[in-house]
Amino acid sequence: MKTRTFLILIFSLLVVLFAGQPVQATDIEEQIDQLIEQMTIEEKVGQMTQVYFVGQPSRFEEQVRRGEISSFLGSVLSIMAPEERDELQRIAVEQSRLGIPLIFGFDVIHGYRTIFPIPVAMSCAWDPELIEQVAAMSAHEAAVEGVDWTFGPMIDIARDPRWGRIAEGYGEDTYLASIMAAAAVRGFQGSDLSSTASLAACLKHYVAYGAAEGGRDYNTSEVSKRTLRETYMPPFKAGVDAGAATLMSAFNEISGIPATGNLYTLTEVLKGEWAFDGFVVSDWHSIEEMIEHGFAEDSVEAVTKAIIAGVDMDMKDGLYFDELPGLVEQGKVSEELIDEAVRRILRIKFRKGLFTHPYIDPNLAETGPSNEEKLQKAREVAASSMVLLKNNGLLPLPKDLESIALIGPFVKNRSDLLGCWYAAGEAKDVVALLTGVKEKVSPLCDVLYAEGCDIDGTSTDSIPKAVAVAEQADAVILALGESRGMSGEARNRSSLDLPGVQQELVEAIYATGKPIVAVVFAGRPMSIGWLNENIDAILFAWHPGIQGGNAAADCLFGDFEPTGKLTTSFPRGVGQVPIYYNHKNTGRPGSSKYVDMPGTPLFPFGYGLSYTTFEYDNLQLSDTSIAPDESLTVTADVKNTGERASQEIVQLYICDIFGSVTRPVRELRGFKKITLEPQQKKTVSFVINPTEHLSIFNYNMDYVVEPGLFEVWVGPNSSEGLEAEFEIIEF
Repeated sequence: MKTRTFLILIFSLLVVLFAGQPVQATDIEEQIDQLIEQMTIEEKVGQMTQVYFVGQPSRFEEQVRRGEISSFLGSVLSIMAPEERDELQRIAVEQSRLGIPLIFGFDVIHGYRTIFPIPVAMSCAWDPELIEQVAAMSAHEAAVEGVDWTFGPMIDIARDPRWGRIAEGYGEDTYLASIMAAAAVRGFQGSDLSSTASLAACLKHYVAYGAAEGGRDYNTSEVSKRTLRETYMPPFKAGVDAGAATLMSAFNEISGIPATGNLYTLTEVLKGEWAFDGFVVSDWHSIEEMIEHGFAEDSVEAVTKAIIAGVDMDMKDGLYFDELPGLVEQGKVSEELIDEAVRRILRIKFRKGLFTHPYIDPNLAETGPSNEEKLQKAREVAASSMVLLKNNGLLPLPKDLESIALIGPFVKNRSDLLGCWYAAGEAKDVVALLTGVKEKVSPLCDVLYAEGCDIDGTSTDSIPKAVAVAEQADAVILALGESRGMSGEARNRSSLDLPGVQQELVEAIYATGKPIVAVVFAGRPMSIGWLNENIDAILFAWHPGIQGGNAAADCLFGDFEPTGKLTTSFPRGVGQVPIYYNHKNTGRPGSSKYVDMPGTPLFPFGYGLSYTTFEYDNLQLSDTSIAPDESLTVTADVKNTGERASQEIVQLYICDIFGSVTRPVRELRGFKKITLEPQQKKTVSFVINPTEHLSIFNYNMDYVVEPGLFEVWVGPNSSEGLEAEFEIIEF
């Protein structure tokens, strides 16, 4: 009797000791299976539900104490104090029945506390290593505060600058965006996703969100399966191949099917063909919004279609928690489908290391880059992202000018330089253009300034004062552009002109006859034809982040050689939109035009100047005909013909002249950034692998290399370059 009592006591102690701890197994998949076997349907659906933390931790704690936490808190989307984050995690791990940790997600898009340039700007550096470094630094900063999961990178191909979210992506080209997508995933997740310094990446928005009609956010994307495959899916495939932990379904519909209910894209392609084994989270309320789309009659049908299509986690609207248990009980949704979603979610929680280190690493803050290193990197990336669009010899400005005037609404502006999705960034950390210029010029230079007008205001009352200030100076820097609130989610514009009365300010300053450089801060390509025709120099600075003022001054005064090149075409006017370099030919290419405007962009994809000039020569091919399983080497000589050392981004384009389906007039298939001293020449080489660089979806939608004639260009942008031909021959 005493022995039995002792055993019962020991058993009771073990129950207490191991309460809230999952059954251990050596293999992650075995542990997942064992957890799922123990879970109730409510606990399973709880893992599939993401809630939004709105500053009420006590509310969550009380629900935990009532034993409800695992029923609805599989994930938290928010930013909160680290101690609140860990308190919620402690309740989940130590007081819930199975001890399954939460995963805390947040939008870390272009920095967390240290804000770098917006992604479309960073892509203009054409440097995947920079993208990776920025993502890694951002991940570390966010992880220190308790973030486990970022809703990035945003890898939508965007060819309509009216769309506000063009700011968040890597431009209009599929090839370039695919390379940047993989780099961002590597940066966020590092070499070991379970590291406390990493974040689980989330590729968004899957898929074709950037094709929204009229540039209106959330709008329909009417694209063919071919266009999906050729243009919009490849960056996601590249991100998946790089190991991205999660994906987010998009708001838009495609051919009548909302992305959140699309079985073809989510299950047939993503989870089947690509073998993606992470999980899919819906975008904010996108399950419920399928009712508004007219694709689901009510919440029950919306939930049913979303889970069957392949959405594993419900962001924000709570419909999975409300409806799925009943649907399983009624036999309308199989519990096996639920188990598969939970398995994917738990798999990422295990891979992220949340079961072994669920709390914030107290030593993490001491292991990352110093604040000075982060500021230096922010300055480097911002300068590398800026694009010199015009220079008639005014730049670089001499530092010993007797006087210089800064005019415009961005002279002292700090907050708008952060751009959209600035996470935990603060305006007080931003270096304004005025500050950057003052620190750059000689102490004897008289730095004058006047705003002249607001960004989008209608008053012209301050323009005369700005003119008077400009008249006193040897040269003028015009600081123009868009506010951060004019780009980003639901921030679309019907005009791409300078907002407000900025154009009137520009023309008034131009009338003074002073040498003028325009620095444009914006979140999208803009129609700046008047500036191009009349102003001496244009530096497009985008929304450059916290070191924007210093970086712009570095470029303006020649301490940093502008090397950025556009990753989006700049239209002459909004009537050209959408405009992109790799369009198709028509049957009458010479007649497909406007009667009131050229059909070409103001600045083409790949365009950007520096303070020197480059000469391209001696294009050579290793062969003029190869088999599909052979490779071809393309070389060209590039010479710095100026007097300053600089970098040049050498670009390779191809065209499949004839095929079973029509092909774009040019497609980027390679690029290299080289450094050249004055008068130095280098031979740049590219290897064309037909399977990697020339495969297309043919008439039958098979991904193949078709025999035939190809054109190849090597040059400084998508509109210029040396040209040659080669042939793919079936032997």
